[in-house]
Amino acid sequence: MTSEHLIDPRTMYYSGKFPKQEEMHPQVEKVMDPKPDCGETSYKGNNKLEGRNAFITGGDSGIGRAVAIAFAREGANVAIQYLPGEEADAEDVKKLIEAEGRKAHIISADFREEGAAKKAFDEVLEAFGTVDALILNSAQQFARDGMDKLTMEQVKDTFDVKVFSMFEIVKAAEDHLAPGSTIVTTTSTQSFEPSPALMDYASANGAVSNLTVNLARYFAEKGVRVNGVAPGPIWTALQLDEGQADSYADFGQDTLLGRAGQPVELAPLYVFLSSNDSSFITSEIIAITGGKSLTL
Repeated sequence: MTSEHLIDPRTMYYSGKFPKQEEMHPQVEKVMDPKPDCGETSYKGNNKLEGRNAFITGGDSGIGRAVAIAFAREGANVAIQYLPGEEADAEDVKKLIEAEGRKAHIISADFREEGAAKKAFDEVLEAFGTVDALILNSAQQFARDGMDKLTMEQVKDTFDVKVFSMFEIVKAAEDHLAPGSTIVTTTSTQSFEPSPALMDYASANGAVSNLTVNLARYFAEKGVRVNGVAPGPIWTALQLDEGQADSYADFGQDTLLGRAGQPVELAPLYVFLSSNDSSFITSEIIAITGGKSLTL
């Protein structure tokens, strides 16, 4: 017996092989095949974040884009940061936010530059007056098939974008986060099951996971909750920007569900962790992997 209300998770989203396509930099989602599903037509809100002001780093594509769309449909005003060169995707997100009757603000900022993350936060604060939901999601991922191919410049850049930007933003935000505010970081399963080809990316995410727990302990007495999300294989623009050491044709097909995840499948967790529904949850890192098990 089947129900018309049930959908097989194995085939709910794209489950075929990914066709070969050109590597790209900067990362522009709209040219991907298939285009990632960020909830543009499917996500429906329930006013879970009514009246919130959110700042999402890396919000133009992938997971950040899906979260930005979901937050707007849940009632939040949304500011996003994007890397210069990714304006087309950022403008798309801005239109989607404004279509929900919410305020939108987009910021071009390269977090490899010292002080850029703090400057971006200050701009959001000036635009919205308050910021009470931080989604720290920026990242770069370049696969290298040997230590001889991994430059120290890349290592530094990865930590600048992924880790040091978080420190800059949280330091700038601390005095502006009222009790009930939230911080959600994006880490990775690479934090727990690192791949040699992603050594700098994996170790940066290890730092993010540690920082997430540490920030939760620090902010608890201020009434600010801090949690993290650890995605597994999710089809985003990162994969086409030298993000895979080998062919990505079978990307995600080694999960228990036999496919890669789509960004929209993560958005409800970010909403939950930023809403009052998760009021007794802090210092957690929750994995979304399609069934790939994690070990510490």
